[in-house]
Amino acid sequence: MTKFHGVVPPVVTPLNPDFTVDYPSYTRVLEHLLGAGCHGVFVLGSTSEVVFHNEKIRQEILEHSVKVVNGRVPVIAGVLDATTDNVIGHAKVAKAAGAAAVVVTAPYYTVTSQPEIIDHFRYIKDAVDIPLVAYDIPACVHAKLARSTVTTLAREGTIIGLKDSSGDDGNFRYALLDLAEHKDIFLMTGSEIVVDNALSMGAHGVVPGLANVDPHGYVRLWDAAQRGDWTAARKEQERLCRLFEIVWVAQSRVSGGASGVGGFKTAMRSLGIIDTNVMPRPRQALDAAESAKIDAILRSTGLLG
Repeated sequence: MTKFHGVVPPVVTPLNPDFTVDYPSYTRVLEHLLGAGCHGVFVLGSTSEVVFHNEKIRQEILEHSVKVVNGRVPVIAGVLDATTDNVIGHAKVAKAAGAAAVVVTAPYYTVTSQPEIIDHFRYIKDAVDIPLVAYDIPACVHAKLARSTVTTLAREGTIIGLKDSSGDDGNFRYALLDLAEHKDIFLMTGSEIVVDNALSMGAHGVVPGLANVDPHGYVRLWDAAQRGDWTAARKEQERLCRLFEIVWVAQSRVSGGASGVGGFKTAMRSLGIIDTNVMPRPRQALDAAESAKIDAILRSTGLLG
């Protein structure tokens, strides 16, 4: 098994009422994840709302993460940006801060082809000596990493792994088959509600935003899969599916991103992990009625007394 495996949550970034990062709450989030037995942390990803933070704040969040984690698990850093040279700049900062690997999407806003996307990853690899993880998230990037793109980059050593948040489980399965003999390559699903299926196909781990709320549940699911107890894995997954409904509570009022991450933050506030459910502008936080609905879901899944 590769160094990068298991449950690697994309870490929520809690905010103060003035929209600055709430570092005491953020420290509690990291300790919450580590205390549950998570195998790594992914900071500055989509769930971290990385695109809302400038370069200085990104660096501060990453340095704080590395300091708190203190080598207990790998810290993987998102270096998401629209263009190759901006990503290279973020990757250099991540390496200097002590990140174990960096996560890279295809370029966004500018329309690119698959050959240009391949070059994008190669340029970054040539410029910064740090392991690269490809991040397939077409809902945000508006470009899909083709099966051939992933396998080409993996086989030539440009990337060491894939975080698949595409929702395309068929393509993910083919990537697993294509790269089965490459034991140094890992492939993880970013879909919270089909983790048991992904692990049964041979996925090396999961990157679930919902683990910010219930990391113990995902670690139990992982452990059940590792011992081959698929009945227990399915039971835990089904409970987590019910919990995942917190992401839809506010969807009729706010954007999907605000409803999803806002649902996580609101649940974490109810559980005493963070102090506020403040969202970066222009996203809106969940209101009192929506919070009450989330509390009901937390109670129904055993997380709130």
